[in-house]
Amino acid sequence: MLPSSVPSVDLIGLLQRPEGKTLEFKRDLSSPEKVLHTLIAFANTAGGLLVIGVENGTKRVRGLLDPLKEEERLASLISDRIAPRLIPTVDVIAWRSAQLIVVEVFPSSNRPHYLKNLGPEEGVFVRIGSTNRKADVALMQELRRMASNETFDESPLAEFDSEALDFRVASESFPARGPLKKADLQTLRLLTSHGRRLVPTVGGLLLFGRQPEQRFPDAWIQCGRFKGTNKAEITDSAECRGMLQKSLEAAYEFIKRHAMQGMAIDELRRVEQASIPLRAVRELLVNAVVHADYAQQGAPIRVSLFDDRIEIENPGVLLAGLTIDDIRQGISRLRNRVIGRVFKELGYIEQWGSGIQRATAECEAAGLAAPEFEERGFRFRVSVRLEKHRAAQMDEVDAHIRKLFAPDTPAAKNGLSTAQIAAAVKLTTRSVRTRMGKLVKQGQVTVVGKNERDPQRKYYWQR
Repeated sequence: MLPSSVPSVDLIGLLQRPEGKTLEFKRDLSSPEKVLHTLIAFANTAGGLLVIGVENGTKRVRGLLDPLKEEERLASLISDRIAPRLIPTVDVIAWRSAQLIVVEVFPSSNRPHYLKNLGPEEGVFVRIGSTNRKADVALMQELRRMASNETFDESPLAEFDSEALDFRVASESFPARGPLKKADLQTLRLLTSHGRRLVPTVGGLLLFGRQPEQRFPDAWIQCGRFKGTNKAEITDSAECRGMLQKSLEAAYEFIKRHAMQGMAIDELRRVEQASIPLRAVRELLVNAVVHADYAQQGAPIRVSLFDDRIEIENPGVLLAGLTIDDIRQGISRLRNRVIGRVFKELGYIEQWGSGIQRATAECEAAGLAAPEFEERGFRFRVSVRLEKHRAAQMDEVDAHIRKLFAPDTPAAKNGLSTAQIAAAVKLTTRSVRTRMGKLVKQGQVTVVGKNERDPQRKYYWQR
């Protein structure tokens, strides 16, 4: 294969992005084990691009001395050491005077993939943020369920009978349906056939079980109000246990109890106001309950209120195939179909995937920054900052620089060098480097190039 002079991927665009769930840079193949971990993790999670020939961290393009030989070596490593068979797209591309290898991995329908030498129990890796993590037993089981289009909350609980569900509470939850019969509970997937018996599903027990904590002791919501910005001093707490919808409502009441803490002063009087965007937080709380991984043991859903933010954390990372950018755009997959359907019928959910977008809109309407999302270990956290969002302050020169990158201009796509910016704003190159360094730290500008003296070093305005 001859190297392509025109990259099949937007390399400049990739160099502007930080490493993350779907992107990683490697200097070379000197650590093949780590490369294989990344490819397996991409295939088991949301896919991704691996660029070989670029230093991670600095993003300095170093290239490869013999890319065709390295491509052949990589193909052999993938074939010999990964199971089930993985077939990524591998391209050798030319960029300036360097040659690189770009490996594109798609989310696999044969997951979980694993390292042959470690075996299917120890050799499974997943992508969490910008790191590769060895999957635990619960996560491997989830990967297998997804491959067979099953969800954990649809699983039968053979150790219980139908009387483990509280029919009265279930009926009261659906007044329009009238008194519910066993057939209705089967339709809702709260009960399912197991042999010749009707037994509750996981979702049925969590939603309407008489004692759901008996089987799922970690399926509850822990709430805490902390003084300051860390967990050194707690001022109030609550343990919200029992049926999921009742736990959710109890947690929301805890949040509301601490929401009216702000005080606005007008010309005549002091007016109490909510310091927390309640509708946004409710959407995020419902999302956490619906998407929690109840197969995980050891930690409940957590709601933490601080002076400057609120955090909602649930067990379980994003489902395979999904990224944080996906959920921001309203792309969603249900981890718990039974719980999701019931919550939709009860009015907790308007339509699939819309909760995050509604929460974002509510935060913006309140003058707050959009919610922040992150995968932490095998848990998912959303944070709402309570400070009023302020755009970074720019003086006239910064504003002039920004105009140089206006949409539909060559600079918006191709970037500008230090010398080009200096000529346009009539400053020295040294002054421009200082200003652009400040804008890079603010996250408004990205830079692509080897070092400050690289004549091909370019700046790009973030949109």
